Amino acid sequence: MTRQNIFGALLIAAAFVAAPGAGAQALKIGFVNFGRLLEESPQAKAAQAALEAEFMPRQRDVAAQQKSLQEKADKLQKEAAVMSEADRIRTEREVRDLELNVNRRFKELQEDLNLRRNEEVGKMQRALLQEVQAYARTNGFQLVLSEGVLFAADGIDITPQLVAAIKAKAPAAATPPPKP
Repeated sequence: MTRQNIFGALLIAAAFVAAPGAGAQALKIGFVNFGRLLEESPQAKAAQAALEAEFMPRQRDVAAQQKSLQEKADKLQKEAAVMSEADRIRTEREVRDLELNVNRRFKELQEDLNLRRNEEVGKMQRALLQEVQAYARTNGFQLVLSEGVLFAADGIDITPQLVAAIKAKAPAAATPPPKP
């Protein structure tokens, strides 16, 4: 939330508090720690499990290539003094080519993982925002704040209630499978 949005929300809240009458209803304000909501939601756990399942084979493959590279580099270092010049040059070239390939594959893996993680986080944020809005409407909140709040009393922090409500709505299948 930008500083202007926060200021605007606070002005609206002040106007509600200062406005006389219209049924003399008290303003109901809530605060949501959206970071905590993202961490504790079943959607986050399911997304993390899906990302791990999707990228684990590639991570294992890159790790195996890194191990192979290390073994070749160690072997070259140990045997370089007794190798012929041609064998040493050929082995150095192989190690260098393997290192370039491993580094390229590692970077590709990281880029793909970051892209997918960003996609999943975006989907989670949209879904959780809808959950917050539905919870606020259902429970009669006129204003729910999130980012940029410097202090929120425990009484207006609705994050635990939201986490519980979201977990209660989550199907049993949304829980991540056990790790092998």
